[in-house]
Amino acid sequence: MTTQSVHPAERRDSHELIRGRVTLGGFEIAVLSDGFFFLDGGAMFGVVPKSLWEPRAPADQRNRILMGANTLLIRDGKHTVVVETGVGNKFNARMREIYGSQQLLPAAFAAAGVRLDEVDIVINSHLHFDHCGWNTTRRDDGSVAPTFPNARHFAHRGEVEHGRLQLERDRMSYLPDNYEPLLANGQMTLLDGPQTILPGISVDLYPGHTAQMLAILIDSGGRRACYISDLIPTSAHLDLIWGMSYDLDPMTVIEQRKRFYSCAIPEQWLVFFTHDHHSPFGYLGLNNRGKPVLQPEPLR
Repeated sequence: MTTQSVHPAERRDSHELIRGRVTLGGFEIAVLSDGFFFLDGGAMFGVVPKSLWEPRAPADQRNRILMGANTLLIRDGKHTVVVETGVGNKFNARMREIYGSQQLLPAAFAAAGVRLDEVDIVINSHLHFDHCGWNTTRRDDGSVAPTFPNARHFAHRGEVEHGRLQLERDRMSYLPDNYEPLLANGQMTLLDGPQTILPGISVDLYPGHTAQMLAILIDSGGRRACYISDLIPTSAHLDLIWGMSYDLDPMTVIEQRKRFYSCAIPEQWLVFFTHDHHSPFGYLGLNNRGKPVLQPEPLR
């Protein structure tokens, strides 16, 4: 089965380019979509049996589950900030068939009324292809050019160093055309740890999925939001041990989730999920068994 329209997880609104909007203090935040794509459900839930994960993430006949590709567009009247840039348009025909990628992010920016040259900051949590694919654009002549020509990009130095190793375990995840042109032309700044990017927008290390994965923190008006990236890729992954086969260090993922929940739940952070197409953000609480669950509204 290759037609995405019959996937059991799809809904009539699944092609909407703007997945949601929220105001956090002085920031206006929109969740833009590069479209959905597909990954193997077993890979996405690691050691968790299919009988447990499938009720939360229905699989198709090829055992694939629907994944979102969520980008944050953050504006405060002075800056236009982008967090993550989706899958992009550099897949060949075979890869597009495997993943079902849709290449919709430029259209999502148009739907939001934002020109690509208006973006002045881009932040990548890590450099896997589904998080930085539209950092650059493959043009009709085969060349690669920056998608956001006036933007300063930020990524962790260790991500570039790891990607350049092209290790057997994860070399398919690192596509040099997504970041090397920006390093060559001086548009990408490499970070060595937690840092404030702009007033109210900072990054912090949450390793495990990769050794230097960043979470993006947004603070304004006494409230905090967090784009937690692949530490918790969807709201179906909130259980401590429901990690991915793609995680390089599963035990560290568990410890970092504990660290995250210890702040995000009592302080009622607004949490953005990078790959949840239908529930891209929400607040976290605990159910009657003490397990994290998604709440549509803050508990206080």
